[in-house]
Amino acid sequence: MANIAFICYPKCSTCKKARAWLDAHGISYTERDISLENPTAGELKEWHAISGLPIRRFFNTSGMLYREQNIKAKLDQGMTDEEAFELLATSGMLVKRPLVVGEGLVLVGFREAEWEQALS
Repeated sequence: MANIAFICYPKCSTCKKARAWLDAHGISYTERDISLENPTAGELKEWHAISGLPIRRFFNTSGMLYREQNIKAKLDQGMTDEEAFELLATSGMLVKRPLVVGEGLVLVGFREAEWEQALS
């Protein structure tokens, strides 16, 4: 698969595992540091549509910002997808990572079996 974007936080241990997995499988990618270049609301909307996942899967639920801003409660109270995209676009630390984005493909988080199936 050509033109894969690997969107990660370099200090994240899961992102490091995911990068090693991509390298071990000979998959070429362009790396993007989510803390320096946060996804835009437009990108998130597009990725959400391609992924077929619920919007909640795009949130880094174990992150400090997620807890500090009490985002679970906001989601539970019926935050719209548009509001969620705008919120996620405010900080890369709110976004679940790593993300792999390719043509017709979006993987959120590192699940080895899922990556194996999608990228092999």
